[in-house]
Amino acid sequence: MSGTPRPYWHPLTAGILLGLVLFATFLVTGHGLGASGFFTRLAAAAGVWVLPEATAANSYLGGFAKGMPLAGWITWEAIGVILGGLIGSLSSGRFKAKIERGRETTPGRRLAFAFAGGVLVGMGSRLARGCTSGLGLSGGATLAVAGFVFLIFFFAAGFLTMRFARREWQ
Repeated sequence: MSGTPRPYWHPLTAGILLGLVLFATFLVTGHGLGASGFFTRLAAAAGVWVLPEATAANSYLGGFAKGMPLAGWITWEAIGVILGGLIGSLSSGRFKAKIERGRETTPGRRLAFAFAGGVLVGMGSRLARGCTSGLGLSGGATLAVAGFVFLIFFFAAGFLTMRFARREWQ
C-alpha cells in the first residue's frame, strides 16, 4: 500500500471493542479468548499425521489426538485472528513485510531469537494452562484470581526485561 498510513485507534476505543469481542466470545462459544490451545491441537494434528501411535500414546497429546484435533472453536478463533490482522494491516496501509531488529543483529539471529522466545512462551503458556489472552483477558473478565496474579507478574516481568533489553539498567 502506498500513501500515509491511517493513525492507530485511540486506546480507549480499542479496549472497549476488545472487551465487546471478549463478551461476544463468551456468549457464542462458552469460552473466552485464547491461543495456546490452538497450537496444542496443531501439534496433536501434526503428531497424528507423522506418528499416530506415539501421539495417541502420549499422555499430553493423546487426548487431543482423538477424532479431529483441529475441529474445535479455537481453530476458528486462530484463523479469525490471522485474517483479521491481515485485513486490518492492509486496510490501514500498514502492511509491510520486514524483520524488526537492532543495528548489530542479523536477520537470521533475530529470527532465531524470535523462534526460541516463541517456543519458551508456548511451553510456559501450556504449563500455566493458558496464554496471555486466556489467563489475562479471559481470566480477568471472569474475576479469576489466577488471571489477576498472572497480569501482575506479566507486567512486572515486562518492565524488568525492558530495562535489560534497552540497556538502561543503572
